[in-house]
Amino acid sequence: MLLSIIRILLAVYLGLGLILYFMQSSMVFQPTKELPYNPGDIGLEYEKVQLKTPDNLILSAWYVPAKKAEFTVLFCHGNGGNMSHRLDSLNIFNELGLNCLIFDYRGYGASGGKSTEEGLYVDAQTAYDWLINEKKISPENIIFFGRSVGGSVAAHLAGNVKVKGLIIESCFTSYADIGRKFYPYMPVKLLARYDFNTFEYVKKVKCPILVIHSRSDEIIPFEFGLRLYEQAANEPKEFLEIFGNHNEGFLYTGQAYRDGLSKWLESVKNYQQQPAAKIKLIS
Repeated sequence: MLLSIIRILLAVYLGLGLILYFMQSSMVFQPTKELPYNPGDIGLEYEKVQLKTPDNLILSAWYVPAKKAEFTVLFCHGNGGNMSHRLDSLNIFNELGLNCLIFDYRGYGASGGKSTEEGLYVDAQTAYDWLINEKKISPENIIFFGRSVGGSVAAHLAGNVKVKGLIIESCFTSYADIGRKFYPYMPVKLLARYDFNTFEYVKKVKCPILVIHSRSDEIIPFEFGLRLYEQAANEPKEFLEIFGNHNEGFLYTGQAYRDGLSKWLESVKNYQQQPAAKIKLIS
């Protein structure tokens, strides 16, 4: 009898492991195709943009200019929906005097292709290249913003290109870490099909960093934001604590969220990256 129970439990455990392994793609990437809203619906001027990736996919994007903007935000959104569900953030950035380029990853909205981790990194690089080459915007005037999984994408890009600043909001330390949080009884490291190692990406970033997180985040616990800030981020760095749930914490926090962004942006304006130390040659 005991042996039979053990066999049943083992079968259930293995079955759950297989389900988690093969269902990961649908758990990580949850795009929608329809774009029911656009920036014009909230009174923002915008330009429809098509971005062509190195692997010949066409990505859909919006460029939303702000009056007398000094900085341009490259917006990497989260894993659900598409860019049409981020109008509240676009409005906040616009009111703060920031241009914004928001794009849909491959497989999201009107963008072609199928979502993959490496594909998301390529898509972010493509959006950055468009700002540099088409809009002629200097890297010194570009700020990356990433929310949730977009924080990992933005951090990955910031560690490989020149940029003025990086904002990571409601993000995890790594895909494996968040898996262990929700499935502590499973061999997550063996089952994980994705990396999204935000912790290691952030360690490579040399520009000013703002980490934003809510203690009430029900999807990505507050501890992950703290670890990114305390253990991975290099100076200069700031932490902005917000309140509310994962998807709407920035809205619940209201003016304090906007004030935190504004204060950090002022500090970024005055930041000058230190030049590399000169090596004195001894003859």
